[in-house]
Amino acid sequence: MVIDTRFNCLPTMIGSLPHTDPEKACRVVTRYLKDLPAWPQLPQRSFLEDMNAQYSEGFPGIYLHDRRISVQHTATFQPELEKLYTAFLANDAKNYPTSRGYAYGLHNMEIFAGRLPAIKGQLVGPLTWGLSVTDGNGKAIIYDDILGDAVPKFLRLKAAWQEEKLSRIAKNTVVFLDEPYMTAFGSATFTLSREKVIAMIDEVLQGIKGTKGIHCCANTDWSVLLATGTDIISFDTYNFAASLSLYPAEMEAFLNRGGAVAWGIVPNTVEALNKESVNSLRDRLEDAMSPFVKKGIPFKHLVEHGLLTPSCGLAGLSEEMAERVLELLADLSSDIRAKYSS
Repeated sequence: MVIDTRFNCLPTMIGSLPHTDPEKACRVVTRYLKDLPAWPQLPQRSFLEDMNAQYSEGFPGIYLHDRRISVQHTATFQPELEKLYTAFLANDAKNYPTSRGYAYGLHNMEIFAGRLPAIKGQLVGPLTWGLSVTDGNGKAIIYDDILGDAVPKFLRLKAAWQEEKLSRIAKNTVVFLDEPYMTAFGSATFTLSREKVIAMIDEVLQGIKGTKGIHCCANTDWSVLLATGTDIISFDTYNFAASLSLYPAEMEAFLNRGGAVAWGIVPNTVEALNKESVNSLRDRLEDAMSPFVKKGIPFKHLVEHGLLTPSCGLAGLSEEMAERVLELLADLSSDIRAKYSS
């Protein structure tokens, strides 16, 4: 499938909001992000909407207790594992949903079915999830031969189910993997090889038929994520603007194959928000793009194949400040599009 990533700096968001009322959260999102709203994750409503808990539903032996997630080898573990592999081989995601109790925002977006030009979804990536969930000995399941192999297959089914769900809300869909644990890549505590990381991410991405992206909220080895099959790279531009420009050859190859960048230019802290405006953020965005322009990538191309987002999720803010972020984001997008889009 040929993906059109000419977003022309449309605004969207990473996923989370501080709201606890799903209907209100959905209306806030669609008010400010009219062209590409993301369904809102609401971790303040319930631990089940925590990024890792949200996609645990249906994994063999999964056990949530005291805000921790683990896998237990109960009597049903082996049949559940066999069921997972059967579904994976058949590419049958229907039995691996994210139900309403785990994602009220996703299900409440149904009220806008047929009224949106596009919609963005998101789920946790295999590295972050596999490093967050433990086995009976407290070890991350990603390092277990059996469980670690099951993780990307499971999340691939969850991604496919979500994309099909979103396609009933809007014709055009975008699905992101959130991989905050990629910031630990290369450290002593992160022992997975580059090849293994790429393979695990790609196994999940292959479950997404339409546009797909990867978000990492801080610094990482971007050459790894640029080597995956993603269509969009999403990063915290506000705090780590220079990090992506350290990989000019990989970025050029990525953009030449039609890749896009989601520029996380609007901050998600009160202190930073209080000193920013549309004009200051536009200047900051242009500064973030300038190293790529100096290396031969046309500025117009960066704008055309760009999205604008907050630097990361917004669940840590008050509802008022989270809505201020979305307002700034929408106004900045309008400003950039008016100034640069042909």
